[in-house]
Amino acid sequence: MKDRTDAPRDRGWLVGITFFILGLGTLLPWNFFMTASMYFNRRLNKTEWSNGTVVVQKEYYFNNWMTLLSQLPLLLCTLLNSFFYQRISEMVRIAGSLVFILVLFILTAILVKVTMEEDCFFSVTMATIWFINSFGAVLQGSLFGLVGLLPQRYSAVFMSGQGLAGTFAALAMLVSIASDTDLETAALGYFITPCVGTLLTLLSYLLLPRLEFARFYLDKSRSYEVETTDELLKERDTEQNGKLKGKANGSLANGDASGEEVEVEEGSPKHNFLPLEQEEDRDRKSTVMEVFKKIWVMAFCVVFVFTVTLAVFPAITVDVKTIYPGKWESYFISVCCFLIFNVCDWIGRTVTTLFQWPPKESRLFPVLVVSRVVFVPLLMLCNVQSRSYLPVLFSHDAAFALIMVLFSLSSGYCVCLSMSYAPQ
Repeated sequence: MKDRTDAPRDRGWLVGITFFILGLGTLLPWNFFMTASMYFNRRLNKTEWSNGTVVVQKEYYFNNWMTLLSQLPLLLCTLLNSFFYQRISEMVRIAGSLVFILVLFILTAILVKVTMEEDCFFSVTMATIWFINSFGAVLQGSLFGLVGLLPQRYSAVFMSGQGLAGTFAALAMLVSIASDTDLETAALGYFITPCVGTLLTLLSYLLLPRLEFARFYLDKSRSYEVETTDELLKERDTEQNGKLKGKANGSLANGDASGEEVEVEEGSPKHNFLPLEQEEDRDRKSTVMEVFKKIWVMAFCVVFVFTVTLAVFPAITVDVKTIYPGKWESYFISVCCFLIFNVCDWIGRTVTTLFQWPPKESRLFPVLVVSRVVFVPLLMLCNVQSRSYLPVLFSHDAAFALIMVLFSLSSGYCVCLSMSYAPQ
């Protein structure tokens, strides 16, 4: 939405800071969960000696399952949120999601100290991943709808907060490795920190209606939303009326030619009246379709950016091995995979607050988004140990780091630009 001339001033930029915290809080829990993958793999993949070699008793492929069971509910619940947002209040969707995420992370933190059989622990963890991302999808979708009601710069600030969430998690991982903390204590820290972050996010959301600037836009937006809905329905009705007039004129012309009058059959209804609730449902569905027709290009861009990014990060990138064994080996994935990705992703998102290119109407932007698919083969041709059937073309650590920089910069920039353009 554009700035309004009658809007109050955002004193101390409190609304901007609040939305930055909300953006940070939406992805902070999941980023801490991802960086704890070493803890999960160590706890699940028990090893034993066999003929003088270390053999894994049972391979759980945790990273692959984590990626699948995090993105599937994210997609499904985002779609459901698009259709049911008018039936469930904003407060319930946002505050309720944060409360459930908080409870799930408290449960995960407790399980660090609980001894469980591997299969049982794996099932509980996968269920936790599913529900965290289900509530996370509802939370993100609702907050994107909320920030879209404010001027466009607030969307970029919200996205910038999301980008910084991963950086915090990656730094926490580095501190944990540098301090030589045992894996169990580090995991406990990984899961308690997002609990505090989620609680802070909830308090920030509850504070938002008390800020005059936010209250102005959110209150005004109710009437704005009704006006926008009416405009879309009027456009649809105008098109339908034009078609009906064309048919009626054609019928009258045929009637005049034959010398007969066109009459409505006796007993046939002149109007097709529907119950009020059915008519409202029909209008709501029509409005959703009308909106989708206007934003489908940006919607495709958002989906495609995340599809390419999540196809290889972190499932493939965490399996890349350094060519320099020793102390650096324990830091390699933390720095070259998680830290580089999250810092550059945040930079890419933040850059959109300074300039936005290509413009919204340009056909170059979808082409730029689709061209990111080249990163999938580039990263798979790095020194990935679990993909031994592929040749290694980029074995050096610097080559992997450079590809990750370009990969993450383009990810943050393209997704933030798509999210900023869509509400317009």
